[in-house]
Amino acid sequence: MSWPCLVLEQWCRTDIDLTFDREGVSEYGEPLPPMRYSGRCNYQDKAKTVLTAEKKLVEVTGSALFPGDICPDLSVISGGRAVVYGTERRILQGRKARNLDGTVNYTEVLLI
Repeated sequence: MSWPCLVLEQWCRTDIDLTFDREGVSEYGEPLPPMRYSGRCNYQDKAKTVLTAEKKLVEVTGSALFPGDICPDLSVISGGRAVVYGTERRILQGRKARNLDGTVNYTEVLLI
């Protein structure tokens, strides 16, 4: 059975460069090299104000949605870096939304 994609390609207009950290080590004990993705996404910004003891701090967060699986070699997205609108952000978490048959419908990456 074919499942409808919930994030359509025509909604993806924002250029983004992602670098995903990989868990584990190589056969020589070195950390695995990061995986890279460059393409377009549906990007949404939001900001919240956090009050600290000295001053208030504005924290900008965002979410990037991609149709399908952008990193099929990784089972989970646990961290990394993203460059969107010329600003580097840190990947807080990633999610692969799956269909009932186990295929990935869309990928969501949360940034801070």
